[in-house]
Amino acid sequence: VGFSTALSQTPSISSISSEGREDLQVNQLETQIWIKPDIQKTDVDFSEILNAIQEIAKDVNIFFDELEGVNSPSKDDDSLLHHGNLTSTSDDASRLEVVGEEVPNKNKTNGLYFRDGKCRIDYILVYRKSNPQTEKREVFERNIRAEGLQMEKESSLTNSDIIFVKLHAPWEVLGKYAELMNVRMPFRRKIYYLHRRYKFMNRIEKQISRFRGWLPRKPMKLDKETLPDLEENDCYTAPFSQQRIHHFIIHNKDTFFNNATRSRIVHHILQRVKYEEGKNKIGLNRLLSNGSYEAAFPLHEGSYRSKNSIKTHGAENHRHLLYECWASWGVWYKYQPLDLVRRYFGEKIGLYFAWLGWYTGMLFPAAFIGLFVFLYGVTTLNHCQVSKEVCQATDIIMCPICDKYCPFMRLSDSCIYAKVTHLFDNGATVFFAVFMAVWATVFLEFWKRRRAVIAYDWDLIDWEEEEEEIRPQFEAKYSKKERMNPISGKPEPYQAFADKCSRLIVSASGIFFMICVVIAAVFGIVIYRVVTVSTFAAFKWALIRNNSQVATTGTAVCINFCIIMLLNVVTSETLIIFFTEQPRTESEWENSFTLKMFLFQFVNLNSSTFYIAFFLGRFTGHPGAYLRLINRWRLEECHPSGCLIDLCMQMGIIMVLKQTWNNFMELGYPLIQNWWTRRKLRQEYGTQGKTSFPQWEKDYNLQPMNAYGLFDEYLEMILQFGFTTIFVAAFPLAPLLALLNNIIEIRLDAYKFVTQWRRPLASRAKDIGIWYGILEGIGILSVITNAFVIAVTSDFIPRLVYAYKYGPCAGQGEAGQKCMVGYVNASLSVFLVSDFENRSEPTSNGSEFSGSPLKYCRYRDYRDPPHSPVPYGYTLQFWHVLAARLAFIIVFEHLVFCIKHLISYLIPDLPKDLRDRMRREKYLIQEMMYEAELERLQKERKERKKNGKSYHNEWP
Repeated sequence: VGFSTALSQTPSISSISSEGREDLQVNQLETQIWIKPDIQKTDVDFSEILNAIQEIAKDVNIFFDELEGVNSPSKDDDSLLHHGNLTSTSDDASRLEVVGEEVPNKNKTNGLYFRDGKCRIDYILVYRKSNPQTEKREVFERNIRAEGLQMEKESSLTNSDIIFVKLHAPWEVLGKYAELMNVRMPFRRKIYYLHRRYKFMNRIEKQISRFRGWLPRKPMKLDKETLPDLEENDCYTAPFSQQRIHHFIIHNKDTFFNNATRSRIVHHILQRVKYEEGKNKIGLNRLLSNGSYEAAFPLHEGSYRSKNSIKTHGAENHRHLLYECWASWGVWYKYQPLDLVRRYFGEKIGLYFAWLGWYTGMLFPAAFIGLFVFLYGVTTLNHCQVSKEVCQATDIIMCPICDKYCPFMRLSDSCIYAKVTHLFDNGATVFFAVFMAVWATVFLEFWKRRRAVIAYDWDLIDWEEEEEEIRPQFEAKYSKKERMNPISGKPEPYQAFADKCSRLIVSASGIFFMICVVIAAVFGIVIYRVVTVSTFAAFKWALIRNNSQVATTGTAVCINFCIIMLLNVVTSETLIIFFTEQPRTESEWENSFTLKMFLFQFVNLNSSTFYIAFFLGRFTGHPGAYLRLINRWRLEECHPSGCLIDLCMQMGIIMVLKQTWNNFMELGYPLIQNWWTRRKLRQEYGTQGKTSFPQWEKDYNLQPMNAYGLFDEYLEMILQFGFTTIFVAAFPLAPLLALLNNIIEIRLDAYKFVTQWRRPLASRAKDIGIWYGILEGIGILSVITNAFVIAVTSDFIPRLVYAYKYGPCAGQGEAGQKCMVGYVNASLSVFLVSDFENRSEPTSNGSEFSGSPLKYCRYRDYRDPPHSPVPYGYTLQFWHVLAARLAFIIVFEHLVFCIKHLISYLIPDLPKDLRDRMRREKYLIQEMMYEAELERLQKERKERKKNGKSYHNEWP
């Protein structure tokens, strides 16, 4: 019988000199078995010798730190690699090829297995032969084999310099590390407990079920026949234990651990393997950062497309199933298969899509109410007394809104803007603001309940994160000072308190500087608005000249959007990383980076909106005494119909443009990159070239996942949540736009994960992390901002004060449309045209309105007429409106906050049925463990009796 070894790269033990044997270092438990490939014939049974040697030497691990490259060929030697052919470096006896053994051809050709078609590829490492970090890589790969992982190498079909290292974890290694990592696996079918119900309730349920039978089937639910049986969701699980392996449901050892779990175990091993002598020279991440390896990723489970229909032939793999049931545009209206997403991508990504789906579902009632508020404004438009008065005010001449070039204008010219303002600022606006504040609280509280259910179904209730490794940057910075870790008891680098405080101060100063840059950009936009409105007022085109203020607002919003995206790209990530202090662990760094990045992006996106909402037209002075910027430019005034129209334009344009840009960058950029890669491959290998590539080659040509993980996805949605809630009183259609975007966003993200990105490593998480605290902060801020928008920006409070105090119904306790007669005239003050400043005096004298020069014009404010004892002083009505605004803000905030806290108190974090299921499961698991232990003791007792041994006082 002839044998061929997979370890031809390493020298035979007999070829090592005596000096070399003295340098051999024994470290862990296991050995490498070497068989010369030139042995052809013998009378000895090599399989028996091999098994004997493995039993004797299984606890030895030999490291060739100094002899590597002297007595053995290099791992990167071209003689060991063949273009497109596999070169094995496995040390497992089962990898030896026996003559006449049949290997599954399908597994050989699909690119998911080793050459033998039996060992599944669990992980891929990629490096270049021209990379100088050869020695570190050789030691690392040798220690990988010492841990029991099997390895094969293959050169790339497109570039001979690129080498793929394929790793496989055998059953023994998986079982060992699954026990160390406390991986929970199914061990008993769930027994569902149905509590006793009364006969009356049973009758009601029967009637409801009959009624449901008449209705059509739920179209949003996925067909259960197309989804695989996810066994772990129907079984009780427990941390895997090799001693109690007979308790677990193991139908097939090759599929007992799913692919995501296998990859996670292999990654766990790679993160703890040394590549060089030294305390901190350990882990795959450091090798990726120093360029020893170019990429590391688990494989996708084959192609996501199939020639056959999934309905007739079924899914070929989980990736194909995810594409058809989740990432395809044809299923945009269906629920997400979250269990399958979790099984393929891991709990962390599964939780993101669960949160995104929950957020999208909760947007339905908010979008419906917002659309109702808008339609209410449409239906009551013809009955609005204020709009009627504005449209009929042909005899009221308004003062110019800018210096010199802006003409006098009739109030009736702003009729269209008054009607548009009523669509968003009507009687239902206050109700909608209160509703959205309560909605944000309900959304967060019910998400906690939903997260608890998901955590229970996915076995995350008792999961605790492992002690994280120290970041390499932290080690390099503070390696001189050490102290004992209170958890592990090992010495580790230590950052002094003074150094930590100084870095926090520098970090806070850097973020403050970046926020000042954003404020400076907003200041530039303000200057653009005040300069451009005069330019547009003198424009040749009548359309722009007559709508100079709207044109100014529209162009300013577009320029503002370009500045927002420019600051995001140029300054955000680079400077945020630079100003982020040096936390000890990766999760601490992520939280610090997330908080700073969100703060910058939030200020960058919303600063101009805050200016329009709370500062535009508030500090302009009055005609004859305008306040000026740098004593030169007159501050911009609101439109005669109010400032809300500017805020609506700002929110609508920014929201639509940003969502469109984000969707293009999320999907369009990877699509273009992958298309360019496929184009180059087609030019070099023809149209059939890519189809013949193995799976690792196809995945390597895909785009890697973002270096910051799910940060960009969460950030986009959190900023949208803020845009939807903070100024929703001014733009009730924001939830509807967010809903439409999210329906597209879910499928875009799904398509990107399944088809355009390499498969990310499956990682675990119990919740969405620091983002939940940010959502709560946005919910609190939204209450405050909406109170100010209603009280300050809109005309709700002035109209209310006029109706109850100054209108026809004053003192009668009524506030209908008939009580608003004369409101427009009461909200406008009179100005004497001869009191204009020289630089503010318009070029026209207004003779086109009445045939003679105008003596008076009107402006929005509550001031005394010019011939009063105190010209242009504030009237009593102004102080009444100001007091009513402050009172409304206080009452609104306290009322909404009380409702929010009451809802938080009334809604428990855990549903009652989930709490009962958890208690019952705990009880059943205790019973099962007791029965299993009792069974073991009874077996031991029988064995003792058979052997003639007896003990007194045995139990049982």
